[in-house]
Amino acid sequence: MKFALINPNWNFSGSVYFGCREPHLPLEFGYAAALLRRHGHEARLIDGHLFDFSEDQIRACIEEFNPDVVVVTTAPSYLFWRCPPPELRIPQILMRHLRNFPALFVAVGPHGSATPGNVLRKLGVDAVVLGEFEEILSGFSDPDWHTLPSVACLIGEEVRIQGGPATADFFDFPPLIWPDEWIGRHRHHHHRFDAAPSGPGAEIESSRGCPYHCSFCAKENFRGIYRRRSLPRLLRELDALIAQGVEYVYFIDEIFLADPSLLAALAERRIAFGIQTRIDLWSPRMLEALGRAGCKSIEAGIESLSAEGRAALGKPGKLSTAEVTERLIEARRHVPFVQANLIGVPEDSRSQVLQWREELRQQGVWANDPVPLFPYPGSADFRRLFGAPDDNAWSVAHHWYLQQNTALSDLQSEIPLSLADLETAGDFHERSS
Repeated sequence: MKFALINPNWNFSGSVYFGCREPHLPLEFGYAAALLRRHGHEARLIDGHLFDFSEDQIRACIEEFNPDVVVVTTAPSYLFWRCPPPELRIPQILMRHLRNFPALFVAVGPHGSATPGNVLRKLGVDAVVLGEFEEILSGFSDPDWHTLPSVACLIGEEVRIQGGPATADFFDFPPLIWPDEWIGRHRHHHHRFDAAPSGPGAEIESSRGCPYHCSFCAKENFRGIYRRRSLPRLLRELDALIAQGVEYVYFIDEIFLADPSLLAALAERRIAFGIQTRIDLWSPRMLEALGRAGCKSIEAGIESLSAEGRAALGKPGKLSTAEVTERLIEARRHVPFVQANLIGVPEDSRSQVLQWREELRQQGVWANDPVPLFPYPGSADFRRLFGAPDDNAWSVAHHWYLQQNTALSDLQSEIPLSLADLETAGDFHERSS
């Protein structure tokens, strides 16, 4: 069978989303395509964002390929699945252009993992995959796909869900080999500030999931279990990127942990890279090794300056705030750019935050203005505020966020619109064939 894997051309105007808006390699679709081909299927990735395709151009690509199954993601790559745009506006608009194409339509992403009925009705797709979808997609070649695990569909007006979110056997995922044209277009170096790009950048993944349970993270519906990827396979993928001229890679791992074998392999290759991590998990010796390996950017989630604030967020640690501060400064001695992320919590006073940010700034470490907490459906914070998520969960969370926060962080300058104003594509439940 033929599978078309569609990454829409993302536009975040009016969204509360404040993450990076540049195109990134759709790693999850890359894995899915490789696994589909392993099962004897044809798979084609159509990346509207990387190629700046209009919806009509995406439709033309689909008509030319003539797939049996069309898979659409509801958020950009896994790099942002923990904090995706709450709205489904872009997938909705795309589905308007695709709705009459004679294929089976499947949605994947964080929205359907937390609230499958909401996605089924708003997008008008035939099925939603809950959780990590790469190993599930080949099952849609079976006429009896309704019985697949981790799949939701509508039976009349009732949402039928087969089991819970899927967890992939990530260790043996194949090395991804991207077309030269894709790499040539990828000029963005994610979260790099020490130097302007002179060659292509890329994203890569060495581990998946996180062993911690922060209250604000919605990871329990996808990528919850921590797993490391086979190092030889990872290095084959990295070597292919280097051969294509890539000079910087960003590890999208939820939490990049100290791995001496990986750091030694990176040092041998002399490739620049960036990571996101918990700084309290790194010793001074390993931070020095991280710098020697070629790390140019660290994004460290600190979240709160008080033990009480970190406990409230479900993120206790062994280090005090003073020790965390010293560890950040130590990291900056070895890595050109170090960022400390904060979340707005009542336990941290404004004066305390300003003083701490200035202290770090003088040492070359950048700390953001505390980001308001968005209670993502599927997170402990959402359940604490509203109970179990239902089909209205995204609207409830979005409305609460705008009501609670008259001012957002210094990472966002645009005034967000309401979810109703953003989602203009309407209800697609009755999709014609």
